[in-house]
Amino acid sequence: YAMLLSLIFLIVLVAAIVGFVFRHEIKTNFESNLNVALEDYNVTSDQHSEAVDTIQRTLHCCGVQNYSDWERTEYFSQRGIPRSCCKNQNDCSEEDLKDPNKAKLKVFVDGCFFLVTSTMESKMSVVAGISFGIACFQLIGIILSCCLSRYITNNQYEMV
Repeated sequence: YAMLLSLIFLIVLVAAIVGFVFRHEIKTNFESNLNVALEDYNVTSDQHSEAVDTIQRTLHCCGVQNYSDWERTEYFSQRGIPRSCCKNQNDCSEEDLKDPNKAKLKVFVDGCFFLVTSTMESKMSVVAGISFGIACFQLIGIILSCCLSRYITNNQYEMV
């Protein structure tokens, strides 16, 4: 049991170290994937499009850096900025979303990349605290299982 807990502890420790060391690469990868999702955005029930819509609605943001990122997409030439960027869904017409100047007043102007990364970074302290607590319980479990094993071994010698 102590060996199993030690293995799990080492795996979690390695994952935490790798995540910390490669955090900048994770951000860069997320930004490039978000750009690709914007380029491939369509109205059909595509998972990437749904993810973009969910992020934009939840965080009240639009595009990667700002709402003008949509102007470089094929979707913008057909339908304008997506409705998930609208501040008020009832006050967003398709004509307004096709005109960048009118859209600026109707959509969220902040980009999603900064909001997502800042939200993740603000939650990291909670994740780190929970991980530290779990690691402490694992270490206590490892120590107690070693003590139990030693106690059982000592008692077997006394019986003989």
